[in-house]
Amino acid sequence: MAATISARNYTTAPNTTLVRMALPVLVSLVAEPLTGLADTAFVARLGTEALASLGIGTMILTSTFWIFNFLGVGTQTELAKHLGANNSEKASAVCSASLLLALSLGIISMLAAWPFLTLAAEAMGGTGPITALAVEYMQARLFGAPAVLITFACFGALRGVQDMKAPLMIAAMVNGLNILLDWLLIFGIGPFPALGVQGAALATSASQWGGALWAILLVHRHIRFNSSVRLDDIRRLVSIGGDMFVRTGMVLAFLLFATRVATEAGAESGAAHQAIRQFFFFTALFLDAFAISGQSLIGFFMGSNDKAMARCVAKTVCVWSLGTGCLLMAVMLAGKQTIAWLLVPAEAYAVFNAPWVIAALIQPVNALSFATDGIHWGTGDFRFLRNAMLLSAAAGIAILAGTAQLSPETPLAWVWIATGVWTTARAGLGLIRIWPGYANGPLGTASPS
Repeated sequence: MAATISARNYTTAPNTTLVRMALPVLVSLVAEPLTGLADTAFVARLGTEALASLGIGTMILTSTFWIFNFLGVGTQTELAKHLGANNSEKASAVCSASLLLALSLGIISMLAAWPFLTLAAEAMGGTGPITALAVEYMQARLFGAPAVLITFACFGALRGVQDMKAPLMIAAMVNGLNILLDWLLIFGIGPFPALGVQGAALATSASQWGGALWAILLVHRHIRFNSSVRLDDIRRLVSIGGDMFVRTGMVLAFLLFATRVATEAGAESGAAHQAIRQFFFFTALFLDAFAISGQSLIGFFMGSNDKAMARCVAKTVCVWSLGTGCLLMAVMLAGKQTIAWLLVPAEAYAVFNAPWVIAALIQPVNALSFATDGIHWGTGDFRFLRNAMLLSAAAGIAILAGTAQLSPETPLAWVWIATGVWTTARAGLGLIRIWPGYANGPLGTASPS
């Protein structure tokens, strides 16, 4: 079993093991946004209305699917714990419950969303033909909703058994198939009809189903599915989903409010904020790779009741994440002019510099916030993560509200100061939970083993 091999390797070569696990995770995370980039590149040739409709549709669906990310996170943690406890039967039951829940939620979300697509497109600013195209796009994409959720669950299962290469292979296949089908279905090559924006959606849905089916086969190869699904496993996943729903909601609330404050400060501020935010999100992929890898290892050692080794993993993850954050900070500071030239309109240069420097300086602490998220995912401490996000987001939102009311000379700088407070609070709470650790915390030194 891959999980046992990786855990054994970690005890003798912790740094090498973590990096070897994190690298394929990083590449798979980078590969995932490529589907959207491919769609954008093809649809851009259809005109501005088509591209605008694609932007509306992808934003609505991406935000909706994000809510169900708990299927991957929860499955990964639960599976790793059962494997650490050497209980393959419970691991199999968790996989079966997760896939059944993913399929059910995928079908329900597809049916429930269908009547509200026009309203959602109009709420995002769509009008006339843009709204009509956005609705066509979302209708075709909804057929892939069950596949997206099944893939979430399967990726969680594969990472739970510490097979980090399989999600990478699946992501590469999905992207390759999507690009091929985009070319055939958008423009109508050979016997295929020219379907425009709807063709882009069908290409994405078809490739997602191909990826989901392959993922199911790979999961079944690692852990045989159990025909008897236990209600307790579904309840546990739903409970995790509730905590993560609140946490995700606070993340979105902070990010949306930050964008609103930046945009209300003027077009230059809004443009500069978009550039900084997109690069900030890109750097998060590097940090997430260590968090996801550490989550699997910690889950395994917690399941085997080896808290000392779990704390060792937590230290390794934090060290590598902090080092990566410092490197990203240096790259951002050194590349400021290049990034500004690439991503920022000339008229926005003046408001770009100070916020970019702030965003760079908070990279090390941002790295620790991601690291501690992964650590606490691994211990199953989802309620703590929910509460920590409530507190940290509230602190950041308070600064944003003050910025909106007081209108300082450099509002965008204050937006990124608020972001720094938000991520520092997350990192601080996460670290205190581990060192020294609360008595009732999973990794607390005073908690019972």
